[in-house]
Amino acid sequence: MMTTGKNQNNRKKAKDCETFFAPAEHAGQDVLKKNVELLTSNPIADTLLHTVSGLMAILNEQRQVLALNASLMKSLGIDDAEEVLGLRPGEAIHCIHAHDQPGGCGTSRYCVTCGAVIAIVAALATDSAQERTCVATVNKNGKNTDLFFRVRCTPVVFDEKRFLLLFLQDCTIQQQQAALEYVFFHDIQNMIAGLKLSSHLLDTQQDPVKRQEVIACIAKVTRQLDREIEIQRALTSKESDTFSLLMEEVDVGCVVNELRTMLSKYVVSLEKTFSILEPIPQITITSDAALLKRILVNMVINAFEATEPGGAIRFWVKQTDKDVSFYVWNRQAIPPEQQLRIFQRNYSTKSDSGRGLGTYSMKLFGETYLGGQVDFTSTEEEGTTFHLRLPKGN
Repeated sequence: MMTTGKNQNNRKKAKDCETFFAPAEHAGQDVLKKNVELLTSNPIADTLLHTVSGLMAILNEQRQVLALNASLMKSLGIDDAEEVLGLRPGEAIHCIHAHDQPGGCGTSRYCVTCGAVIAIVAALATDSAQERTCVATVNKNGKNTDLFFRVRCTPVVFDEKRFLLLFLQDCTIQQQQAALEYVFFHDIQNMIAGLKLSSHLLDTQQDPVKRQEVIACIAKVTRQLDREIEIQRALTSKESDTFSLLMEEVDVGCVVNELRTMLSKYVVSLEKTFSILEPIPQITITSDAALLKRILVNMVINAFEATEPGGAIRFWVKQTDKDVSFYVWNRQAIPPEQQLRIFQRNYSTKSDSGRGLGTYSMKLFGETYLGGQVDFTSTEEEGTTFHLRLPKGN
């Protein structure tokens, strides 16, 4: 459906606005109106808008919406196409970063890693079709929601003027399911490997005391396995209240020792040095032990995966009167453009399908459930340090 409208009246002229990525300049209202009239009278454009069943929009070279089909209108929750005339895609879907800069969508620091903007800019530069994936945090009904799109942008000429056909495929549910599957089987596989090793030791161990130690270890891993299933259900339920915490007195030293044992069996730890810096505070905190270990394992595994063979990873713990902090360091710096999205659901620095949930789950469980703070620092000079700070509790 073509737009004819009213959306540019209060828009600031963005020709000279600062931009961190794509050009900020917008077409004026008169130009937009002429472009819409051109598309309205073009039978090919009209046919595309009425026959393409997926999400589709037609943009000008300034990345502004001129027309969109009924499927996209329904997805945006609008009845009148004029509501989005002149908006850019991020502004139309209510991306939370669309207005970070006066130039709008495509001009903020976050836009440097936005697949949609990259596809559009690349299509304009190469005059050829471009495909990317796009992770966007949008505000829907006052709540931030992470979406995952596959984007295809194709230049097309109507009446000797170039436009862009933008096709969006919402793969949010599929991506989240793939991520959950990856994380779940990744963690379960490591636990099963530990159970196999412990079972073998139990079968060969004759010393009664050591056999009891192995039995206790098997019981502990089994409980952790059961807890992992609950954790995965919490992720699947989109942060609902279905996950119940098991708050108890947790010995920090014991957690660190278990962490050391667990990580010794992980494949990613091979040919790399993992050091736990002493002293470890001999204290207890009130927390959910399984959830705490889940977060710490993710922190360390991320560091392992970012570290080249022969590299080092360091882990240490500090305390104050009110809280305790866990730190994981590795030498590799995170590129600045990736740092902006590191905790965003579905976003990943890796190319594997289904990645991008580890840091998100660290943030979700560490802050939403355990009431702590998860953050990181990363520079070329100092490397990358993730930390989890938790209150000591009562």
